[in-house]
Amino acid sequence: MGAGVGYAAGTTNRIAERAEISIGSLYQYFPNKDAVLRALMDAHVDAGADLLGKRLSDGLPERLDEILRLFIRATIDNHRDDPRLHRVLFEEAPRAPQLLTRLHEAEGLAVALVTRLLDEHPEVSVPDSALSARIVVATVESLVHRLITSPAPVRPEALENEMVVLLDSYLRRTTETA
Repeated sequence: MGAGVGYAAGTTNRIAERAEISIGSLYQYFPNKDAVLRALMDAHVDAGADLLGKRLSDGLPERLDEILRLFIRATIDNHRDDPRLHRVLFEEAPRAPQLLTRLHEAEGLAVALVTRLLDEHPEVSVPDSALSARIVVATVESLVHRLITSPAPVRPEALENEMVVLLDSYLRRTTETA
């Protein structure tokens, strides 16, 4: 919706005005504001997948902390632009069932990738890699959404560094302390 306008106050007229198009042009592509939000959410999910794919195109770094940094930085970078829009999309707007399905599928793919990575990485010492992968993915998504898109955001570099320490320590623990 526009700057300073949340989901409830957002209208198709405001969206068209902000996009600098006529309301008729907007209605050619989107029947209502929820359709615009679904398109924006889809674009966000696609952008995150594309960004991570580009970052992984040269392969994974060897060290665990560098791998974590790569994933965390990609997630942060996908949320830096227009944090207010992210808050509207993920905190205020209703989520259509097809969007929830898409979000769950994307999360499932991320968890599968991280599970495989944890199973194969020699520095990882966790008793249940599938559970740990779910925790890693949820931690990265939750902390980035909460701390980067908040009205008083955390400095991205500081968040990245702290998350690397947190997750690296978690994944290197010994099974006796698990």
